[in-house]
Amino acid sequence: MVRIIGLKDIKKAAERIAGRVHRTPILRGDKLDDLFGAAVYFKPENLQRTGSFKIRGATNKILSLSDEERAKGIIASSSGNHAQGVAYAAKALGIKATLVLPENAPKAKIEGTRSLGAEVVLYGFDSVQRYKKLYEIKAEKGYTLVHSFDDPELIAGQGTSGLEIMEDLPDVDTVVVPLGGGGLLAGVAAAVKETRPGTRVVGVEPATIQRYAESRKAGHPVEVPMGATLADGLMLTKTGEHNYPLIDKYVDEIVPATDDFIVKGLMEIIFRSKLLIEPSAAVGVAAALEGNFKVRKGEKVCFFLSGGNIDPDKLASFIMKGQNV
Repeated sequence: MVRIIGLKDIKKAAERIAGRVHRTPILRGDKLDDLFGAAVYFKPENLQRTGSFKIRGATNKILSLSDEERAKGIIASSSGNHAQGVAYAAKALGIKATLVLPENAPKAKIEGTRSLGAEVVLYGFDSVQRYKKLYEIKAEKGYTLVHSFDDPELIAGQGTSGLEIMEDLPDVDTVVVPLGGGGLLAGVAAAVKETRPGTRVVGVEPATIQRYAESRKAGHPVEVPMGATLADGLMLTKTGEHNYPLIDKYVDEIVPATDDFIVKGLMEIIFRSKLLIEPSAAVGVAAALEGNFKVRKGEKVCFFLSGGNIDPDKLASFIMKGQNV
């Protein structure tokens, strides 16, 4: 049964996870102002514990579980950031955690998850393969699932970051959010629009995996084929049943970002603003540079930087690639 969360749920989540996650600041990205003719701001969740916003939703979900559900142990599938969020929350609460990650996950994400005491199972190369393995293990072991994007408590937890944006930058004109499974965008969009309906919300997904753009065209959640993208944290093909209604209601624009511009965006943020981020976090700036949505002259635009877990060798390759695009 689909459950639609709202601002009340997000505020409850904020109270629940307080002290367990960082309240990340709003940072001025004035070095990028000239690119868009606007006042640029960042919500830097790359500075979050575990280096990603994912700890918010994972913590809220796990704290909402019953004692019996926690005692069974928990399991999740992830490209890496959700895994670290789940592992961190589980360790803090003394819960056994098993995480299914892709065989080609960034080393930083694999090592970060293991360092938090979780069991890591490396399987497959995309979300479809990972979830198949997850459900096999869940059926065998009886673990409790902590879904990576399609769960009401998880969405509410992710939405706490949007609540902070509206508290710290209440007159923001546009908020731009990376779009993978949709839990982050759904939560942030609900927090933003139910606080200030006039603020524009833009979701950005990889050009090769446009599941939410296609869902919006179809008028219902759809699944699309897997495509290649540098934004490894956004490599999901399925539209979330709990996320879609919120995104359809509250998100003004859903636009793509191509790999070439993801690299450009990554370089602009890292070298101009001195913030270390991963490719998935750069898709908002990438889409703006690509002209896939219009940044209005003089507006306050806040780009959500979703994470900073990037391997040094991959960063070096992106720098070299960035010199040639």
